[in-house]
Amino acid sequence: MISRLRGVPVTSTSEGLVLDVAGVGYLVASTPSVLRRAESGTEITVETYLHVREDTLQLYGFADAGERELFGQLLTVNGIGPKVALAVVSGSPAPDLRRAIALGDHARFMAIPGIGKKTAERIVLELKEKLAAAAHEPASATAAGVGGLVARDALVELGWSLLEADQALAGIDPELAVEERVRLALRSAG
Repeated sequence: MISRLRGVPVTSTSEGLVLDVAGVGYLVASTPSVLRRAESGTEITVETYLHVREDTLQLYGFADAGERELFGQLLTVNGIGPKVALAVVSGSPAPDLRRAIALGDHARFMAIPGIGKKTAERIVLELKEKLAAAAHEPASATAAGVGGLVARDALVELGWSLLEADQALAGIDPELAVEERVRLALRSAG
């Protein structure tokens, strides 16, 4: 299994990004976040998933392991193939999609081209159980991780989008108290 590539983006086609790794060009169907990073033209690291079928091998690329993990989970849903799973992961940040699944937000998935009401309901139904089981595993949430969620929720309540809140909190020490993290995020924005 090829799980990560580090190389220089050569070109972007309708089929994906061509990444030059030690002289070999890998065609990687990628999320928009990977394509944005590739615009710099400098060496990038891409988390990958190798999808194997009897007639083809296809690499899918992600900005981080969270996107790749969600992609793999989507592939376990009946009726979801790699192209639809990539479209879902490309639609929103992985934490937002996990949150939508936990909240049973079918509409979030129906807004994605190629996903109808039944498929959206199936995604939520099948993954909600899997995500809930993973959340109850030991050592799944540290105090800093829980504090980060509380801080993010506080910023969202103040009118920030989930993406803006995540970006603002990314550069702040996760060991700080929730109140301090929110204060620093507000200060950086204003």
